[in-house]
Amino acid sequence: YLHILCILAPAGFVIVLFRFGDASCFLFVYAVTAYFFSHKMVRLILLTAPIASSLGGIAVGRVVAWSVSVLIGEGEEEEKGTKKSGSKSDGKKEGKKRKDKKSTSNSHGLSGVTAIRDGFVEASNSTEGKIVKAIAAIVLLGSLYMQASTFKDYSWKISAGLSNPSIILKGQTREGNIIKVDDYREAYWWLRDNTPEDARIMAWWDYGYQITGIANRTTIADGNTWNHEHIALLGKALTGSVEEGYAIARHLADYVLIWGGGGGDDLAKSPHLARIANSVYRDHCPGDVTCRAFGFVDRKGTPSPMMEKSFLYNLHSHRLVPGVTADPEKFEPVYRSKYGKVRIYKILGVSRKSKKWVEENRQCDAGGWFCPGQYPPGLKEILDQKKDFAQLEDFNRGDSDAEYQKEYFENLNNPELARKRGEIKRKEEEVDELEKKKDQIPTKVKTLSDEEKVEIYSTWEDTEDTTLMWKIVNGNVVDDLERWLKADPGAAWLRSADGRGPMWWAFESKNQDIVTILMKMGVPHSDMDKNGLTPVDLLKD
Repeated sequence: YLHILCILAPAGFVIVLFRFGDASCFLFVYAVTAYFFSHKMVRLILLTAPIASSLGGIAVGRVVAWSVSVLIGEGEEEEKGTKKSGSKSDGKKEGKKRKDKKSTSNSHGLSGVTAIRDGFVEASNSTEGKIVKAIAAIVLLGSLYMQASTFKDYSWKISAGLSNPSIILKGQTREGNIIKVDDYREAYWWLRDNTPEDARIMAWWDYGYQITGIANRTTIADGNTWNHEHIALLGKALTGSVEEGYAIARHLADYVLIWGGGGGDDLAKSPHLARIANSVYRDHCPGDVTCRAFGFVDRKGTPSPMMEKSFLYNLHSHRLVPGVTADPEKFEPVYRSKYGKVRIYKILGVSRKSKKWVEENRQCDAGGWFCPGQYPPGLKEILDQKKDFAQLEDFNRGDSDAEYQKEYFENLNNPELARKRGEIKRKEEEVDELEKKKDQIPTKVKTLSDEEKVEIYSTWEDTEDTTLMWKIVNGNVVDDLERWLKADPGAAWLRSADGRGPMWWAFESKNQDIVTILMKMGVPHSDMDKNGLTPVDLLKD
């Protein structure tokens, strides 16, 4: 949003520091405060815009003032006057130097700096220097003009995007015809005209204000829902399985509104919804705080198994994707907009008991305009699973969730490790499921035959698994390694294109615990890599 001000504002900030005063102090405090809060929450970039404009203006003003003064020759007379006054004062300074030896020593200490300054001034006042300054001034003014033109066009473009109606869009058909896409407003009007006045609408919070303002219906969440745990419950309902989502929705809403049609629809943003749900309900994406298991597996839009089973995917892709239909015992499709941007479903089997309980237990303030909601008893079992989340931008909260946040950012920085953790966790769950059914299915620990070990061990190639194994061993992440080997013992026998594997890397990193684990699995430590080095040789190095 700030465009060229990202460069100009820091330059203006530095100028302010060198000319500090009452006015500059105000700009300094404003800039530091605005930066701090906008760094905590990106939405507060609005606070930075005014001070960034002011500081950017200071930087541009200084550049323009200097360039113009150079081009019109201002300052030359002052420099000449400075020289004359300087020559007149030379005699006085000499007399003073004879009287004050201490001043003389200080003057000698600064003589080098003074000489450099005088030399620079003399060079800049020469004919060649004036030509160089004039060229620099012209280049600076030309650059500023070009950047100003670009910034003006950018500002008009942004203003059009932010000020134009966000629910009525301009589109183009395959034949090239320009059309008006009015799906969203028409959907809200349908809700207004075809649903009971006390109907509750479940939708992601982005559209809450639109549903309330245009459809005049109660929405589950909107942009003023600061309760992170409530947003997480909504995310859990939408990205959980159909059964789990329905179990939540029937206690909270009467209708479900889904944005579809591609682009930034609900399905496109659903991985973000899953991460929010997992921040409070930690069993939502087991083993991966960034929910890598929920999303698309390729660019063709193929859903992952978790997404394919989700409440949102089934309603979003109802009869659009072969084999995907909304459960007719749970949902009734009641509206689909002209261009497929909005779909509305009626929830069947809504809990009238929960709806009545909420109405009878509403707690409002004295004026009756503020009524914080309460969850019905029917959701107690689900709500008992939540863990309150401490957001980074929650300034007034003393406690924190440092362990979760650390793992979250680690997974963002290392997506391969996050994905592997998710896969391992899913395999562990499969093993647990088999153990639960041990009366019907005999379970045993997965083992490898000697032939399978030889086949894996004799294959030298660089793969995602070898790269990930190197990161785990080099980082001494013993827990992840043990979980991986439990789910897939063959990983201990992996070797990269240079002939090295986990045992080499463990010796090289001096990770005794990992060496012990690999030895117990039978991985040798005397074989050679492509260069004829054994794991023990790396330890000697």
